[in-house]
Amino acid sequence: MNRLARYILIATVAIAAVAAGYLVRHSHNSSSATAAKQLLALTLPDSNGNTQSLGQWQGKLMVINFWATWCPPCREEMPGFSRLQRKFSGSGVQFLGIGIDSATKIREFSIQTPVSYPLLVGTPGLMEIVSQLGNNAGGLPYTVILGKDGAVQNTRLGAWQESDLEFTLDGMVR
Repeated sequence: MNRLARYILIATVAIAAVAAGYLVRHSHNSSSATAAKQLLALTLPDSNGNTQSLGQWQGKLMVINFWATWCPPCREEMPGFSRLQRKFSGSGVQFLGIGIDSATKIREFSIQTPVSYPLLVGTPGLMEIVSQLGNNAGGLPYTVILGKDGAVQNTRLGAWQESDLEFTLDGMVR
């Protein structure tokens, strides 16, 4: 293969790689945006059995944590979330916990371990939205931060360290 043909081949491969990367990123961003809209359109029962529309908090920076009562890392990060909810509530930040568990277990948990933010009960089909938000593994805890415009700003599979989340939120509310 001559030198010119080799350069053309390398340039073609490079252009194809850039195009593929763009398409994958654009597809993921589009999927995340659609999933965020679906999430904000949900109405879920809270730990007291009252229905709550997630859209009522739109316009705030939302920290949405998917958790379960049987998940030790989920339970361990919740006191820090409560402290951060109190700290940032005046800055337009709203924490929400969406339990992937039974309403009874979430209600019992909320009585034994009160938190300063609403605990909602996940419904069938919710994990499909969570998967579209980037949690393909289906693991817990999983946290999604939505900007005031409803766009996905940050996601994390696994527990947040309180100081790391505080630093992240500080940067977002300025």
